[in-house]
Amino acid sequence: MIPNELYSSTLIRHPENYCHAELVIEVRVGWTDPRSLSLTYLLKGDNARIRVPPPRTPCRTARLWEHSCFEAFVGELGKPEYYEFNFSPSREWAAYCFYDYRDGGPIDDDGLEPKIAVRREAETLEIDAVMRLDRLLTIAQGASLRIGLSAVIEDSDSRLSYWALKHPPGKPDFHHPDGLILEIQPPLAGVDSIAYTSKP
Repeated sequence: MIPNELYSSTLIRHPENYCHAELVIEVRVGWTDPRSLSLTYLLKGDNARIRVPPPRTPCRTARLWEHSCFEAFVGELGKPEYYEFNFSPSREWAAYCFYDYRDGGPIDDDGLEPKIAVRREAETLEIDAVMRLDRLLTIAQGASLRIGLSAVIEDSDSRLSYWALKHPPGKPDFHHPDGLILEIQPPLAGVDSIAYTSKP
């Protein structure tokens, strides 16, 4: 259980993708403090039929989506700007800033390094990632957020499948605004319950 958990759901595999392994990917979202968002991705199923990058020293690395990795897209509600975070089971990570749909690129800031913890057992793979929002310059302190959560899974045949809370029509596209369906309010001092909405 993550601190102040406020949302949980299951990712959906894109209908045009096939994956050898029978998998369920659950996601949970919460706050560790007013400016740190905690994400947990729990993959359950036949782990022997997926490829998972081996553990490495945490560092910022490009093109993590070419193998199994977990992703989050975060922006301020009502604004076109958003950020992309990639979390690999290797504990490598990446961050990108976009001013509008796919208009942007990598962020050269090691201060954004998320805290990533990985636990793997025979039939489960769990990734915890804590993101610092105070370094995301386009998101105002105390702003409500719009979030998309997703994953790329590489199976034993090196084929990739794409998983998300919601897939827009067409090919897999985690950047599409229709995929950032989770709307989260910031935690308030002295208030234990945290409101959220999820657009259909």
